[in-house]
Amino acid sequence: MKKAFTIIEVSILFVIFLIVACLVAPLSLDDTIQAKNTSRWRNVQGDFTNIFYSVNTQEDNTTFKDKFNSVLSGEITGDIKPYKITFLNGTFPNNTYRFNEYKTTTNNAVIAVKFFEKPQGDIQGLLMYDVNGSSKPNVWGKDVFGLNIYTDKFEPFCKNDSVSVQKQGCSKDGTGLCCSNYYLIGGSFE
Repeated sequence: MKKAFTIIEVSILFVIFLIVACLVAPLSLDDTIQAKNTSRWRNVQGDFTNIFYSVNTQEDNTTFKDKFNSVLSGEITGDIKPYKITFLNGTFPNNTYRFNEYKTTTNNAVIAVKFFEKPQGDIQGLLMYDVNGSSKPNVWGKDVFGLNIYTDKFEPFCKNDSVSVQKQGCSKDGTGLCCSNYYLIGGSFE
């Protein structure tokens, strides 16, 4: 009658546990990073509300764009070299969602603002916010989020779209732009 495991049996069990751990660890690590980035995005929403309040309470004759840049300058610590940001589905953004000037912020994020020469409807421009700076993954919906800039408010991309449209846009087949609002209303990446 056998009283103990052989070294081969113990080795096989160890290898099986090691393989399972290697398969599970990246998934939980990726989920943890995504949760942290989503939390950072939720936290900065209040900051942008305060920035916008500051812009709209300035009583002078400067343009909205100038007032916005003036207020935002308090959050900027310097310039950063442009880097590539992709959509969630792996494609590259069209010109609308490409930015030329990237700035670092006081909390080590990266921000980029684009004002349109001619407003698109009520939208004056776009704001891109990379919550973990230029560190990877640099993907819309993972660590990069955005806001539409109006003269009287900021709104996350896709705010007025249905939840099903936002969920699709925040899937592996979507661009990730809708994650900017989808995560704020309690949605999660699948």
